[in-house]
Amino acid sequence: MQGRSPQLSMELNRLFLLTSFLLHMEDGRANPTRLVCDKRLIQKYIEEAKDMEKRAGQCQALPALSCPAVLPLVDINLQQWKSKSNETKRREILCDLALLVGAVVGAQDQVTQECGTKQLSQLYRQANSFLLLLQTFGWEAGPWEPGCSPRSMEQTHITGIFLTYQQLVQGKLRFFFHDLAKDLCKQGQGGGRDSRCGAR
Repeated sequence: MQGRSPQLSMELNRLFLLTSFLLHMEDGRANPTRLVCDKRLIQKYIEEAKDMEKRAGQCQALPALSCPAVLPLVDINLQQWKSKSNETKRREILCDLALLVGAVVGAQDQVTQECGTKQLSQLYRQANSFLLLLQTFGWEAGPWEPGCSPRSMEQTHITGIFLTYQQLVQGKLRFFFHDLAKDLCKQGQGGGRDSRCGAR
């Protein structure tokens, strides 16, 4: 469609991805396997995370946070990561996401500038969507409880919150989905069936 602005197209694309999450989670028995097997989805979230961080950095005169945001340290040691079980990885990411979402909420209470509040709202929606999604996975008995204490740091720059989210999606989440795909996506490869089939 001619005349559609890049910003509108990006927003429509974001809504499509968010709808994909919700459609897979609206039934308590829903299995998010398709999201894991379709590598395009996680790649789109990585690109959107980069874009959010860039746009937040372009907001004029964003104030420093008077109450620092407590952010998870999301760096990853691949050797140690590979030695962990998928359940351990899942719970670790859930802890990181829970702390990150809390930091976003705290920043929202301190930022009044329209540009900043808009980006923080989008970040909250996406980070919270991942938080809900990962709670649908589980290999051990008992629900996940947010009583963990991940490694953390304090940050007064709002852009640091976006950078942490970007690093989390591009690092732990991407590797986690890659690890899950090794097992979960085998079932959809039989008979030459395209993994995109049956998406609806």
